[in-house]
Amino acid sequence: MTAVRRTTRPDEPAPLAGPAPSPGAPIAAADFARLFAAEAPRVWRALRRLGVRDADLEDVCQEVFVVVHERWAEFRGDSSTRTWIYGIALRKALAHRRSAHARRATSLEPGDEPAVAPDQQRHLERAHARQVLQAALDKLDDGQREVFVLFELEQLAMREVAAALGLPLQTCYSRLYAARLELGAELQRLAAKGGWP
Repeated sequence: MTAVRRTTRPDEPAPLAGPAPSPGAPIAAADFARLFAAEAPRVWRALRRLGVRDADLEDVCQEVFVVVHERWAEFRGDSSTRTWIYGIALRKALAHRRSAHARRATSLEPGDEPAVAPDQQRHLERAHARQVLQAALDKLDDGQREVFVLFELEQLAMREVAAALGLPLQTCYSRLYAARLELGAELQRLAAKGGWP
């Protein structure tokens, strides 16, 4: 009988190697380094989808892990480590989006790095699809966006989403339903204009 292995996407980091750090006690440097290596790519991706500008991603991601390090001893293990970290990332992303700096800043950043042939067309289409999705996500209110990103894009179970947000399960389902409707309507508006962002 052959073992079934879970396949991961190429951009998905490997799971945490070795035993998970114990919650409720200060975290050792080696354990923190392993935790960071396993979770930072997911946090980075989630922050970007939650509206953190590319120019600020590194700083906000670092802020998330500063909080993780400082508050690890307070983590009781009631939820998964990933859920707890996503909760911190959500609060940091919301604070960033609401900051005066983020509201005033104008993005002059280029899109993704240009691809080389023969995959150039595929890379351009994927970059364009990400821009369209990001533009539609930007139209959602914070509550809907957070639930949609965590459930649909980060693929957390709804119970984990509810734990990360500190909300009742039914509230999260309600926000997800509203987000799907709003995103569908926004994508139809963009298509009707005959152009995507």
